[in-house]
Parts: sequence; C-alpha cells; structure tokens
Amino acid sequence: MNESASRRGFVKATGAAAATFMVMKPQTALGSQANSALSVGLIGTGNRGMYVSGIFAKNEFAKVTAICDIYPDRLAAGREKYSGAQEFNDFRKVLDSNVDAVLIATPAFLHAEHLEAAILAKKHIYCEKPMGVNVADCHRVLRACQKADPNRRISVGFQQRYGKDYKEAWRLVNSGEIGKLLAVRASWIGGGPGIKTGHPPEEEKIRNWFFYRDLSGDIIVEQDCHNIDVVNWFTGLYPAKVHGYGSRMTRREIGDILDNCALQYQYGSDLCFSYQATQFNRRNINGWDDVSETFVCEKGTVQTSRAAIRVFRPGQPVKETLVKYDITEDAVNQFIDGARTGKMENGAIWGAKSTLSAVMGRDAVYTGREYSWYDVLPDATVPGA
Repeated sequence: MNESASRRGFVKATGAAAATFMVMKPQTALGSQANSALSVGLIGTGNRGMYVSGIFAKNEFAKVTAICDIYPDRLAAGREKYSGAQEFNDFRKVLDSNVDAVLIATPAFLHAEHLEAAILAKKHIYCEKPMGVNVADCHRVLRACQKADPNRRISVGFQQRYGKDYKEAWRLVNSGEIGKLLAVRASWIGGGPGIKTGHPPEEEKIRNWFFYRDLSGDIIVEQDCHNIDVVNWFTGLYPAKVHGYGSRMTRREIGDILDNCALQYQYGSDLCFSYQATQFNRRNINGWDDVSETFVCEKGTVQTSRAAIRVFRPGQPVKETLVKYDITEDAVNQFIDGARTGKMENGAIWGAKSTLSAVMGRDAVYTGREYSWYDVLPDATVPGA
C-alpha cells in the first residue's frame, strides 16, 4: 500500500473520530445519572493545576472535591480556592478516595507514574501533557492503556485537538478541498516561564522542574510537543525520521535545558516538516513571537494557532477566524461532558505517541544523529509499533 493510500485510510478510520468517541450508557460511565456532577480530584496545585482546575470549577457539572500537593504552601493555595475539599499530600490517597475523576497536573517526569496509577484506580482522567520525559515513560503509558477501563474517559492536555476552530481547520486540510498536503512548518518563538524563588535549596529542582532536562524532557518535549501533536493529528501520521540542532544562547541563570532548537522531520516517504523554537526572552521583550502551524497544500494554505485560524487561497482575501478564548475550555468541557454522558476516549495512546515524536527530536539534537520512529517504538508488543 502506498503512503497516500495509507494516510487516507488512517484519516478515514481515526481522523474524523477526533470528535467522535465510544459511547457508553451514562449510568455505566459515571455510576449515576447523567445529570450528576463529576467530582474531581486535583493532583498538583501548581500554576497549571490551579488554572485548569478553575475551568473545571466553572462548569456546572463538575466540582473539585479533593486537592493534593507535596508542598504546604501549594496545598494552602488550593485550600483557599476550594474551601471544603479533602486535602492530601500523597496522590495515591486521592486515587483511593471516592472522586469520579482526577486532573493530573504534576511535573512532567511524574505523569507516566500518576497516569498509570489512575488507570488502575479506574478513574476518569484528564492528564496534562506530555505523557512523560523519555522513551521508557511513553512505553509505560502505552502498556497502561492496554489495561484501561473502556467505561472511563482519558483525555490529554493537547488542547488543540479539542478546539472547535482547530477541528474545522483539520477538516479543511483533510477534505481534499485545497488539494494534497505538500509541506508543513511550525514554530514556538517566544519566551519561557518565570523562575520560582524563595524556597529552600533542597526544593530547587522540583520547584523549577521545567528548567531541568531529567524533569521536563527539555523545551521540545514539555512545550513544543503541542505543535508536533498538531502535525501528527493533521497528517494522520507519526514521523518516520528526524534530525536537528539546538543550543543555549541566552539562558545562563538556571538549569540545563536548551533555549532554542531547529528540527527537520520527515513523514512517510516525502512530506517534510520544518520546526523551530526559542525561549530567548521570558517576557518576549524583542517584540515578536510566532506560535503556529502552517499546512501548505496544492490549492491553498492553512495556518493554525490558538489566536487565529487563517486560510490563504490564490486570488482571494485571507480568511481569518479569531479565537477569542482559551481553547483549554473546549478540552475540559468536552472531558466533563464525555465522562458524564458516556462519550469515551483513550487519548493517552495518541498522547504518548506525540510525546515520543517530540522525544525522538530531542534525542536527535542531543546525539547529533538522525533518529527514526523505530528508535523510539521498536517493540511490537507496544501498541502501534
């Protein structure tokens, strides 16, 4: 079977299903009627956990009833926001509680362990990306997914897949309306996160986990995986091979991660994807950024971002659709609705594979050699090998 036929088959079988899920009876999904609120346990009350849980709390059909963190100050922040919620300093105690669902927002190096435990505890799961920080983590997630209860929903914080405007852009690129996909480029040109201070020296690496390779997976895995996941989704493929370069040009004050990289991926036998990312300025003081994906087709080009979707066609004005809200709301609200009404998915499978796509790019940069998909997923016993 040639590559284009294979890709069409993949898209037909799984692409349109981005918005279609296995449907269970609501009583099976939640253990009660569909009008019941979903009780949610927040594991990790750091900045991201507090933000995303706030979106959960705004939904009338969800309630944050448990919070968990290893640091007293972060637990206090959760207590202030979610008065009356059960408090834990061990994530396993959240899983042993009676919550229906968990939001996993711990540092990236803990995601595989926490996700696997939540699967075994048979909770509905919303897990922040990435699925891990190395090949072993991703394989652990894929193996855990084989044990997942089909009556429980597992969604991943690759929020573009749930954004309604991104879905429409996906439809256009895959409809044939603007012809064959010829090339892809994407970038995350911008600043990095702020550095946390005021904690004891022994807490440094965990408090500032993003800046350490072994805890975050580096910028390619922790941040840039968003762009890579979009490309995987839109093409219906995983990268065949990649090579790349990266360095530390301006980051001197903390950690050991890169602050810039450039990678060249190849999908199938001929589709090229060029990628670039920087974190030169924490506040983007140079006045320019570009966080987007661009899909060049025979009869037009589609550019996607969290700010706007733009469609370019020869001889026609640019069609621009502004995105005036955070599409994380779409991801969270679809998770809540799906868990309550029986629309199930196991997003950790494609989440782990998109994380592997980022890991292979990271490792290509580190080693200076080309990496292939079989370097990161060689074992036929792992799903998708």
